[in-house]
Amino acid sequence: MITKRTKTICIITAILVMTVGILAFIVTRAIGSENDMSKCDNFLSESLKQEISSYGPIVHTIVKAIVENDGKGTTYKELSTFIDTFGNRYAGSENLENAIDYMLNRSIIKNLENVHTEDVPIQTWIRGQESATLLQPRRQNLPMLGLGLSIGTPPEGITAEVLVVTSFDELESRKSEALGKIVLFVPEYISYGKTVIYRSKAASRAAKHGAVAALIRSITPFSIRTPHTGMQSYDANVTKIPVAALTVEDAHMLKRISDRGQKVVVNLKMEAHFGDIKTSRNTIAELRGSEKPEKIVIISGHLDSWDVGQGAMDDGGGAFISWNALVMLKALNLRPRRTIRTILWTAEEVGYVGAKQYYKDHKNETQNWNFIMESDEGTFTPYGLNYVSGNRGACILEEVVKLFAPLNATSSLRSDYVGSDITLWLMDGIPGASLLQRNENYFWFHHSPGDTMDVEDPVSLDKNTALWAATAYILADLKEDFPRN
Repeated sequence: MITKRTKTICIITAILVMTVGILAFIVTRAIGSENDMSKCDNFLSESLKQEISSYGPIVHTIVKAIVENDGKGTTYKELSTFIDTFGNRYAGSENLENAIDYMLNRSIIKNLENVHTEDVPIQTWIRGQESATLLQPRRQNLPMLGLGLSIGTPPEGITAEVLVVTSFDELESRKSEALGKIVLFVPEYISYGKTVIYRSKAASRAAKHGAVAALIRSITPFSIRTPHTGMQSYDANVTKIPVAALTVEDAHMLKRISDRGQKVVVNLKMEAHFGDIKTSRNTIAELRGSEKPEKIVIISGHLDSWDVGQGAMDDGGGAFISWNALVMLKALNLRPRRTIRTILWTAEEVGYVGAKQYYKDHKNETQNWNFIMESDEGTFTPYGLNYVSGNRGACILEEVVKLFAPLNATSSLRSDYVGSDITLWLMDGIPGASLLQRNENYFWFHHSPGDTMDVEDPVSLDKNTALWAATAYILADLKEDFPRN
């Protein structure tokens, strides 16, 4: 029998153990922080720390100008005018090229320097009309979006029984059932990075076992019966079959019906096909450096979007904070030692085509690229910087973000990935960064009709513009080049 005294002793012991554990954790974290600081002491001289700290007043000037004074609301105003004028801007469309002309003219009006475009050839893909209809066990229209670069169906569509699976592993275990069917993948959403493979590979995995088409649950954690599109790719030596995304709700419904043992039959119609090769353009503007103009710091986002929604979030916001950061630095007459270059990429959504062309065309110039930044995962409330860098560069950035207290954005996160369009340069060893921000809801709207101006917030856009402008200015103005290791 356990006495009251024994219980008391057990409770006290448990509390002591817990307290010791917490103290050990705190001490470990403190030692870890101290070690991190001591590591940076090894990498950074006191004079460099003081130099970075000396940019505090300039950061305050930039923040005040953009968040409180004449620049307040200008990013939202410019972006909303652009979005309301052009809507979505699909690669290869006349609408995208008109939008590029507009940004070219706005850059000239704002007195930016070296304003120009550079040609990018694009293999166009045309969605056409499309539909999905549940025929059995009852009739219902299913909102859908074909996935990028999918082939189409015959004019009458494809009518077939649906095999519902939750994973590639389940498909493998049921591969004998796939022949002649439409395979619907309904995976659990874990994260975009882990779940998006079903969008990329659904068609090829299903075709491997004789399926006539593939469908996927839209890759999003939240839905109000809205489908989400995106790129997919066919494996070599596998028959190409049509592939499209259904809404989360309808994918779940079809799974429930199938789980009850009922036969599910769907008619899928897609006019998707490849069009002509057309010419698009990357858009470039600069603030030329005062002492080392050949040295470059790049800030960027992409102007194109999917052909649904308006592309306000993906990536209108990222493009416009990159553009307006340059505009505001020019207006404030803040000219750093090195050149700051804004690049508005084209054709990101269809395979980073604009960035790949720029990489190819400027391969011999990148020894002078000091740092590269990209915003392409929303422009929500900023926390600081997400970066790829060597140890010394990491210590520099940790000192830089300390200056962003006026924005409550003093956090930094060392990462392996900070952007899609800039990946090729990061792989070449050029350090880079993206926004560290409150973008938990980004994939709610991503690649869907919900990507509209209502997702954007004027205050957050101002803060991100200020953070982008201040970061670019400091890194472009430091006496020494940013380290590449």
